[in-house]
Amino acid sequence: MHAPHLRRRDFSALSAAALASSVLAAPQGVHAAEDTPFAPKYLLASCMYGYQYLGEILPEVRKTGATALDIWPKAHGNQREQLDDLGEEKFAEMLARHSITLGCITQYKLGPFGLRDEMRLAHRLGCQTIVTGGHGPVGLTGSELKLAVAKFIEQLRPHLEVAEETGVTLAIENHGNNLIDSPDSLKWLAELTPSKHLGIALAPYHLPQDPELLAGVIRDLGPALKVFYAWEHGQGCMTRLPKEQELMQLPGRGPLDFGPLLAALVEIQYAGWTEIFMHPVPRGIPILETAAEVTEEINRSRTYLESLVLSQD
Repeated sequence: MHAPHLRRRDFSALSAAALASSVLAAPQGVHAAEDTPFAPKYLLASCMYGYQYLGEILPEVRKTGATALDIWPKAHGNQREQLDDLGEEKFAEMLARHSITLGCITQYKLGPFGLRDEMRLAHRLGCQTIVTGGHGPVGLTGSELKLAVAKFIEQLRPHLEVAEETGVTLAIENHGNNLIDSPDSLKWLAELTPSKHLGIALAPYHLPQDPELLAGVIRDLGPALKVFYAWEHGQGCMTRLPKEQELMQLPGRGPLDFGPLLAALVEIQYAGWTEIFMHPVPRGIPILETAAEVTEEINRSRTYLESLVLSQD
């Protein structure tokens, strides 16, 4: 009775690994010129499509220029729960059918200290990135902040051992009202990290909307930067707004000039994920009504970003 189960598990891992090494087709749509120093490596967040079925989302991934999926759990999306319902083998088959990989699992509710099983699942599926938050006291500055970040890293050490075993990188987002929520906290995390498997997912939304300040943060993070959210504050995402105002979180929709940010990414030779992102109100709905409309809106922002990439040439 056990042998078939093992074969299914082996198939899941092997199919994901083979897919990760064999995705050769170019993404559809707008591209940066081949001779530019930086071409964004796009990741598509499943929650941009709300609670839509994975079978409807996966065909959209390459249409957005992405090669990989960032899978989200409730309440923002429910595709992580869908993975459990489908099973790893079926999910891997679906990814392979659309020539994409699982690039990231976002897991805030499990927290940085509850990801051991999730890292092992990520490994089986060929996924090398998990995004989560940084737990600890908030509102600290100066030496107190540095000590708190150092303590957080020390608490993470047993979990980083699992990350190293599985080849997974834990990327800590600068989420609001967390220990890691300011430029200084990000700087200390980057400087003190003891492992290449601990990095940063940078969300400009949660920082002052100053292009030069944000560019400086990117330069400070350097190789510790693993995920860059192309996401600005706009009019915010905490209260219901007219759709045109809500969409101002997206690059090219709101007032933030991403030019200095893209220039900083070029300067550090950034090779991590870029994810065009926003939050709708309420959480769990798609940013627009249909999958096609969501994809079109993401591509609108991608066109804007890639015009900035071309300007760096």
